[in-house]
Amino acid sequence: MIRRTPLVRGGAPARRSHFGVRAGAAVLALAGLVLTTAGCGTGTDAAASGAAAGGEAGAGTTLVLGDQAKNLQTLANASGAFDNAPYTVKWAEFEGAAPLFQAAQAGAVDTTYAADLPTLQALSGGVPVKAVAGLRNDGTAVGIVVRKNSKIRKVADLKGQTVVVSSAKGSISEYLLANALQQAGLSYADVKVRYLLPTDAQAAFSAGKIDTWAIFGVYKAVATQQGGREIVNGEDGRVSGYGFIGASDKALADSAKKTALTDALRRIGKALEWARSHPDQYATAISENNGASADVAKTIVSQSYGRLVPITPEVTGAVQKVADTMHSIKVLDPNVTVADSVDSGLYPK
Repeated sequence: MIRRTPLVRGGAPARRSHFGVRAGAAVLALAGLVLTTAGCGTGTDAAASGAAAGGEAGAGTTLVLGDQAKNLQTLANASGAFDNAPYTVKWAEFEGAAPLFQAAQAGAVDTTYAADLPTLQALSGGVPVKAVAGLRNDGTAVGIVVRKNSKIRKVADLKGQTVVVSSAKGSISEYLLANALQQAGLSYADVKVRYLLPTDAQAAFSAGKIDTWAIFGVYKAVATQQGGREIVNGEDGRVSGYGFIGASDKALADSAKKTALTDALRRIGKALEWARSHPDQYATAISENNGASADVAKTIVSQSYGRLVPITPEVTGAVQKVADTMHSIKVLDPNVTVADSVDSGLYPK
């Protein structure tokens, strides 16, 4: 089982009521605008020394970096990404994208970290963020998993079945479900969809209360390790393979924070390079910090985002396809023009 991150309540609801509408009550009840902040080896001493040096990127300011399931924090700590940064880094941890974006709505975090569809859902709901860098993987971190004794063998067998989607309406796992159904000649109306946050769905899946689960990342790795059987994943274009690091409009309007964010993105890019060249060390860090077994940690490493990339027309075009597909089945409404919601100046080519 994955350890549940300690939660502390705070913040305010999203500006537009349709953001995460089907899961909104569950998100607020279970997670609210939840965050826990912790230093990342860049506390007051590092910030003070940076400010004394003068002229360094964002010296003296504090960045609150939004994260899911300790993914970025574990990577940063293991690689030493923010060692000797001239600003203070604090981490805000969430178990899913919906509460993370609600925190961004409330001004509780400076950055977001999410796959393409949760980012689109947040933008559609009026959350004041801009995508500032892209994350790239092969799509295999997202999948639809059934229990080992399930009669479901392929996507076409899902017709008439109930599928639990994590975490909220508009997650990357929901896009995989919609796209896979379409490729199998089915419509989205051919299945019954329920929304559960990942930790709650994981407990229900382990207890045999869920037969079919559309999920991602560490939760998918745990489900398959516990005997779940994957019937499809996001490779071969079934998902875009892109995620985003976003920055709040408030942070982008603060010159010191914006300068620090530019440096932070560079450091995260280097941390991902470190992870590719040190997979065993990265897996060990995941086991130690996220409570995953050694086998699950290795799976997470193999499926994680491998590169930080600039946001180019190729990226926005691929993600626009996701937006258009989800708008067509009324999951994303209103639709989003992706190219209008980015700031590519912080992490250029």
